Amino acid sequence: MTELHDRIDGLVKSDRVVLFMKGTRAAPQCGFSAQVVEILDQHLGKYTTVNVLADAEIREGVKAYAQWPTIPQLFIDGEFVGGCDIVRQMDETGALVQVLGDLVLTQSTPQLTITDAAARAFGQAAGEIAPGESLRLAIDRSFAHDLTITTVEPGDVTVVANGVSLVLDPRSARRADGVRIDYVEQPVPGFKIDNPNAPPSVRPLQPKEAQALVHSEPRLRFIDVRTPAEHERARIPGATLLDEATMAQIMALPRDTPLLLHCHHGHRSRQAAMHFLDEGFTHVCNLEGGIDAWSREIDKSIPRY
Repeated sequence: MTELHDRIDGLVKSDRVVLFMKGTRAAPQCGFSAQVVEILDQHLGKYTTVNVLADAEIREGVKAYAQWPTIPQLFIDGEFVGGCDIVRQMDETGALVQVLGDLVLTQSTPQLTITDAAARAFGQAAGEIAPGESLRLAIDRSFAHDLTITTVEPGDVTVVANGVSLVLDPRSARRADGVRIDYVEQPVPGFKIDNPNAPPSVRPLQPKEAQALVHSEPRLRFIDVRTPAEHERARIPGATLLDEATMAQIMALPRDTPLLLHCHHGHRSRQAAMHFLDEGFTHVCNLEGGIDAWSREIDKSIPRY
């Protein structure tokens, strides 16, 4: 018990703000955890999260450590603050900002790039904007982007770029610095938004794209997440079965090592790819359609089942 207490104590003191939660900051796995992440994201650029779903000992041990029966649990400067309801109440009364003190981000105007093509498209929509309304860019915690025409709200941040005026709510503004908005005709006409602040995500690859990556990236680890029986039945040359030994080897690699995962049809490997993202890997790809699609499109000698 002392060893577990020391592990949790080390996690609590690893950063000034530490949230024990279900899931990760980018992908909460319960509504209460998601609410606390949403609140913290309003005020902080950086804080540490601990995914209790990845470690049953930590999940139960932190409840005893804080003498609090539920998850999530928020610690600030090593002190237990509370769970979801308490954090929400503190945020509503302004007490949370006081406790966070100098950690709270000062709101600044993000720098956006709007291409000429996007500016022309925005200009064509200008006639639809009524008095008191504006173009709005919203960015949620999963970094999904939304462009709409809405009323201007108190606290909105106004950004002017390439002659186009946009408003953002404070949380969106903190996620928007460096955003580039373009307008493209292919494959479907519409706005294309690139955000350098978005966390890494699983990159879906079609078989030909995956084949090109295998041939061009010498550091790539090509991983088969199927069962040993399936691996024996049909396999892609160069793909290594994910067993305990392979997992240990991968976890010892630099986190910028490219990973390409496959299964039978692409579903299991997508879930496994999310796990490697949670472990800090930044270049994780999934073979869409799995070995079945590879057999149909790349190597017909591989048995289908």
